[in-house]
Amino acid sequence: MTASPTARLPYRPIGGAITALLGLMLLGGGAWLVRLGGSWFYVAAGAVLVIEGVLLALGRRFVLTVHALLLAATMVWAVWEAGLDWWPIAARADVFVLMAVWLLLPWPKADGQPLGRGPLAAVLLVSVAVAAASWAFDPHDVAGDLPPRDLPAAASPVPDGEWHAYGRTAAGQRHSPLRAITPDNVARLKPAWTYRTGDVRGQPGDPVETTFEVTPLKVGNRLFLCTPHQSVIALDATTGAELWRHDPKVQGELALQHLTCRGVSFHAGPSPVPGDTCLNKLFMPTSDARLVALDPETGQPCPAFGGGKGQIDLWANMPNVNPGSYYSTSPVVVTKRLVVVGGTVLDNVSTKEASGVIRAFDVDTGALVWNWDSGNPDATTPIGADQQYTPNSPNSWSISSVDEALGLVYVPMGNQPPDQWGGKRSPSAEKFSSSVVALDLATGQVKWHFQTVHHDLWDYDVPAQPTLVDLTIGGQNVPALVQPTKQGELYVLDRRTGQPLLPVTERPAPQGAAEGDHTAATQPVSALSFDPPPLTPRSMWGATLFDQLACRINFHQLRYEGRYTPPSTGGTLVYPGNFGVFNWGGIAVDPVRQVAFTTPTYLAFVSTLIPRADATTTYVQGKEAPHGMLPKLNENFGAPFAVKLHPFTSPLGIPCQAPPWGYVAGADLTTGRIAWRHRNGTVRDITPLPLPFRMGVPNIGGPIVTAGGVAFLTGTIDDYVRAYDVTSGRQLWEHRLPAGGQATPMTYQGEDGRQYLLVIAGGHGSLGTKAGDHVIAYALPK
Repeated sequence: MTASPTARLPYRPIGGAITALLGLMLLGGGAWLVRLGGSWFYVAAGAVLVIEGVLLALGRRFVLTVHALLLAATMVWAVWEAGLDWWPIAARADVFVLMAVWLLLPWPKADGQPLGRGPLAAVLLVSVAVAAASWAFDPHDVAGDLPPRDLPAAASPVPDGEWHAYGRTAAGQRHSPLRAITPDNVARLKPAWTYRTGDVRGQPGDPVETTFEVTPLKVGNRLFLCTPHQSVIALDATTGAELWRHDPKVQGELALQHLTCRGVSFHAGPSPVPGDTCLNKLFMPTSDARLVALDPETGQPCPAFGGGKGQIDLWANMPNVNPGSYYSTSPVVVTKRLVVVGGTVLDNVSTKEASGVIRAFDVDTGALVWNWDSGNPDATTPIGADQQYTPNSPNSWSISSVDEALGLVYVPMGNQPPDQWGGKRSPSAEKFSSSVVALDLATGQVKWHFQTVHHDLWDYDVPAQPTLVDLTIGGQNVPALVQPTKQGELYVLDRRTGQPLLPVTERPAPQGAAEGDHTAATQPVSALSFDPPPLTPRSMWGATLFDQLACRINFHQLRYEGRYTPPSTGGTLVYPGNFGVFNWGGIAVDPVRQVAFTTPTYLAFVSTLIPRADATTTYVQGKEAPHGMLPKLNENFGAPFAVKLHPFTSPLGIPCQAPPWGYVAGADLTTGRIAWRHRNGTVRDITPLPLPFRMGVPNIGGPIVTAGGVAFLTGTIDDYVRAYDVTSGRQLWEHRLPAGGQATPMTYQGEDGRQYLLVIAGGHGSLGTKAGDHVIAYALPK
């Protein structure tokens, strides 16, 4: 005797009520999405769930057949939309798979007969098989090898075992010629020593973005580093023992947007100035806008610098003086006779900020030699004591590079505040914003400039240090400059002239800016680009079908016409977001192989312009406005619009775009070919449970490469240091860090002859990674 398909099941009515409620949620949200022009699937799935809820409440076994059909249709739809890509499939099917498992639990028989689970069990097995196939296939992975070149590299002024500048040398390559650590032995790296600075975020007056981003220097057997709260420390490079500490005694409350120090700068003497006791010098820019010169032997100020003070005041000749609103978060450039200084200004606070002037001072005395003010670019002779630089002009907050043989310093420029509205920018601001500018070392005059974004409305500052490397192109050895950008371009330029060595094309850009503004007709795109494909409704993601539906609705509500969609009062989707495909960590370049190790990151942001009725109301900060001197970010006092900026996330706070969100990738700089690309990092430290899913996570903090064929990176938002094979990108080793590693590591040779890897684990305030104060040296066993 066979059971009737309408026979009652022993399921409780509450299961039916919950299922029907979930169905109504999908039905309502799906109808909203359809009205916006989106997919009909959610409406259909919601209607089926409501039917299932009724069948469950009535205890009808036919619900198993209905759910089998729903799960089968869902898997077909998921594969049609996402292909064999596990995480997008999981977001679409996870709720229905869990329901299937629940329905297949060993409930008692109905009417003494089996429940007829066969069709649903078969569909579930097929779903599991599809999932297993997607686990074994990564559509985002690009496998390949970088070429094994062994070309002659330019001679380095830095000894092989040392690290004298942020990028090891003034060329900013972040490449070490050390070879002791190799792909064959890197897995044997162990901590050799750990030093704790005692300096962590959370002190009174700290802004949200208080970060430990330093890359230490190694000179002789000493390491030199700075802390977020501006102390300078010298350590024994072999043992990690503290040798001295200098506190520059930053005074008073400061209007800080960022509190960080990415590094100090080293100058090899001797000084020709009588009475100068400093054989060499360390330069430290402080958060209250001083440039301090220290003796690397003792940590004491150099008396001949700054007229006996050991420091100079960077507020000199500045407009709109507001302590903390201007200072150099990045290490200054040092040449044989000059120290070249830029600085960050407050972003999106007001239209009355300090100048973005670039200044060159005598490295021994601190006397002003020249000043390049992008608001007055032709007048570079030292400004008069009673004059001021142009207020609110484009600034350079990142790290510059220098080629002393060519006599040029290369400056990555930011935008003029406010970032998202440019209706009143001057012609000079339009010309130099978001550009890399080559300045004559002797005079400060512009030799050439290359603009990476025209009329930037997206906070696409040039964020990273230009990397200088000689490339073999067309059989010729060419002095090149490689410039990473937030929008994902790697521009490869002739550093003598600024002319592209790899093709750059101008492509039409979306139009329709906010009232009183305009957009550029075209935007430049490099032949070597990590620009991601445009987002589509199929790109939307979430932990479940429900928050994915919310992301789809939000996607259709926002303005989005691809990259360079102008900000709007209704909300614009900005992708890549202003976090950047590349940020201040930049890239690492092997000058022998002429290849780049890169860490592209992909996060979408939402930019919404808020019309301002006056110059005082806080439209964005509201009741959460910071206290004291901390600035009211994104209010744009004096502009017609404030701006709301936030990541494009689901109601659960998960990125609306499907992973991966971060990669490691290798590129041939001579051809522009991306040889390999692999998702990088796990969500272990950004989920409620420590789940080590390798989804590919955002990165901030740069990589380094070595002549041993190994690259190192700590900047992912999970707390790890990792090593990779430069040729293939394969991960070779990882080690758990005690805090976030949002800094660029470095490597050096100790007095014991061992090669050390030096890692900073201190965390990043605005990313929310774990705070710490750790300096960790790794080495192979003796």
